[in-house]
Amino acid sequence: MASTAHSLYCFEILAASLENHDSLELRQVEDLWARYEFETRAGNNTTERDIHDELEGDDGEMTEDDGDDEIDEEVSEDYNEEADPRPAPSNLRLASISRLQASSPASASTSSTPSTLSTTSSQAALADASKSSSRSSFFSFRGRSHTSPARNEEEHPLFVTWNAISPRGHKSLRGCIGTFEPHELAAGLKSYALTSAFDDTRFSPITRSELPSLANSITLLMAFTPCTNPLDWDIGAHGLRISFTYHSRRYGATYLPDVALEQGWTKEETILSLMRKAGWTGRSSEWKKVADLNCV
Repeated sequence: MASTAHSLYCFEILAASLENHDSLELRQVEDLWARYEFETRAGNNTTERDIHDELEGDDGEMTEDDGDDEIDEEVSEDYNEEADPRPAPSNLRLASISRLQASSPASASTSSTPSTLSTTSSQAALADASKSSSRSSFFSFRGRSHTSPARNEEEHPLFVTWNAISPRGHKSLRGCIGTFEPHELAAGLKSYALTSAFDDTRFSPITRSELPSLANSITLLMAFTPCTNPLDWDIGAHGLRISFTYHSRRYGATYLPDVALEQGWTKEETILSLMRKAGWTGRSSEWKKVADLNCV
């Protein structure tokens, strides 16, 4: 199941490539995100000592980050380093995780769309361009990072989508590429985070200046099921993969589960749009007449 940590990992990979530095591993990002969630849940109900002990683990010491000053500034707006170097638990935040909490339309959200085709589509948008950058993100807490024991690696067909979010919250596609071949999750996300950012020929490559205004979604695919007819699927629950023959040529195209719902299309409009995407140039009223139309 795709998670917020998976989207954050894609941001980490993209930022590392654009800014020419090493990236964290997926397990490190997952650990950092889990620690942030723990700190958030702790809030005022947990003492600073409890949080310190929980994050400290068996090492007996937390390592101070040696990154830039922007990190300290974003831990809390009320935080004054000279007055009190220890932030209160209620203000304890990994810097720029706020990009996932902002209330504006361009803010991050996490959503899951359980279905037989796509288990989850998790989204994480970067909001507040004045504060958000990969350098001031929680990934900069590398000194505190420790890697948990290796987990059993899952394999999934997957797609990585990048969208640009305007100041008013309008979303526009910047790249979407994936594979129907199962990939180990860390390697697959790393590969397609970059491929979808740089190699989608419909768009110019994503640049470093765009990082603060990007949104990312991950779609993991499973349980591919042939449709009994082209309309045998549910909007918002299923993605769709079609193939057909037209003028002795084979065509094919794919839409992820969110597309039809976001566009407000009917099933028939979705099929027609998907056929156009594949390259079909026939009349709209004749889409049912194409030969060997298969939908999965």
